[in-house]
Amino acid sequence: MAINPSTAADFPRKVSRALGQVKRELQSNYEQAYPALREIIHLVLDEEEVKARRLTPFPHLLFPDLVEAHITKLSLQPVEIHHHDTTQPRERAEFPIFQPAFA
Repeated sequence: MAINPSTAADFPRKVSRALGQVKRELQSNYEQAYPALREIIHLVLDEEEVKARRLTPFPHLLFPDLVEAHITKLSLQPVEIHHHDTTQPRERAEFPIFQPAFA
């Protein structure tokens, strides 16, 4: 199976764009939940972005979990994340995320 060179070259841009979108959504959600902690939220997001980029070639997938873990360590409540799959068209039907009844 041959890989199209233009597709391979575009991959890092797509990942960076997806990570940027997730980061903006998280920043907005956390700043709405904790307006007095805007600077701390910014620092947490920056720190976890660096960590996610070091850990995987798909940092946009790991980043929200790293941020949530860091926020929990600060004794804050994680916010609900409403992000869209940036690899699929916007018209695609969204499926609800399974939430166990015992959680």
